[in-house]
Amino acid sequence: MEVYNTITVIIVLTALFSYLNFRFFKFPGIIGIMIISLLASILIIAIGILDPRFFLSVTTEISKIDFHTALMKIMHSFLLFAGAINVDARKLKREITTVCAFSTIGVVLSTFIIGGLFFLTTKLFGLPIDFIYCLLFGALISPTDPIAVLGISKEAKIPSSLEMKITGESLFNDGVGVVVFVTIYEIAGIGPVHSTAQIALLFLREAGGGVVLGFLLGYLGFVALRSIDNYKIEVLITLAIVMGGYLLADKLHLSGPLAMVIAGIVTGNKSRMEGMSEITRDYIDKFWEMIDELMNAILFLLIGFEMLIIPFNFTLLFLGCLTILITLGARFISVALPIYTLQFNRTFEKNDIPILTWGGLRGGLSVAMALSIPKNMYGETIVGITYIVVLFSIIVQGLTIGKLAKKST
Repeated sequence: MEVYNTITVIIVLTALFSYLNFRFFKFPGIIGIMIISLLASILIIAIGILDPRFFLSVTTEISKIDFHTALMKIMHSFLLFAGAINVDARKLKREITTVCAFSTIGVVLSTFIIGGLFFLTTKLFGLPIDFIYCLLFGALISPTDPIAVLGISKEAKIPSSLEMKITGESLFNDGVGVVVFVTIYEIAGIGPVHSTAQIALLFLREAGGGVVLGFLLGYLGFVALRSIDNYKIEVLITLAIVMGGYLLADKLHLSGPLAMVIAGIVTGNKSRMEGMSEITRDYIDKFWEMIDELMNAILFLLIGFEMLIIPFNFTLLFLGCLTILITLGARFISVALPIYTLQFNRTFEKNDIPILTWGGLRGGLSVAMALSIPKNMYGETIVGITYIVVLFSIIVQGLTIGKLAKKST
């Protein structure tokens, strides 16, 4: 009953904040919900000064919500599939080399740049954070968050020449980023100790296995969808692909995010074109659009309220601001290097680098991974800094990427 009550409050607040944003604030949907959530958090803090018991009761209830589990184990699969189902495979194929470069070389390069600079910066602040934990922070903050990117890019009107690069990268580097994070987790000694060869095999199994599983799920779904013509059952089949597929990936220790991306692309292209009637396409599109909107709204509401339970101090705030610059600098390098390397046989626009740099949004995925780091591994410090970077990314970059794209065209 307590879980139901919590979900009820979350849904009611999500509906209320969505209404207030649409009726009065007029911010892009998910950004507006998060801003109102942040304002509500500030109001709760102000009331808490006068009535500490009220503040304590609110933060106690929020603390009961396991943000890491809610996102990584429940919402993540739905959001990735909902985003991938709308990806045009033909356009993605044309940009696959660039997307793969950004989501592999770019993520690894950014991880080491951020990790190294973060290590030096924390030393200046007298924080003795070991390099391996700084690298862990680099791994969790490097991947652009597909949930934030897809949610905001819909309203930013990014040029079509860049849209697939940003969308494809965000979907794939999410899965790759999680695998990199887990691998460094292993090296850090949080999990079982492995040799370098075993770590490489772990990476290959997680990423490659996730891709293979995604193709299998997508094709099995295609076979099932093609064999019947009943939109109710077909919608249910897509739901089973997501929930059953993510659970299977977890049990097999494969990359669930990559499996969902591939399964979504197969379902959104092959199954849509060859296995669905017109009425089924319409119902499936509307169903997953609704799931996407609802999950995104809830996620950004929770991100806003997380401020109430994350410890902050002046040093952490200043360090967080410096880390924003480090993250943007690493993003610039990790985008520019692949582009300069690939430009001999591919065409890039002159504004690709600044838009891709500024459009590389971080979101709930980074916060969720940060929350999984134990306190004795500087988890609280990393969570606080991650939260500052994510807030800047979603609010500042998210609200201005459309203007930058328009100005650059």
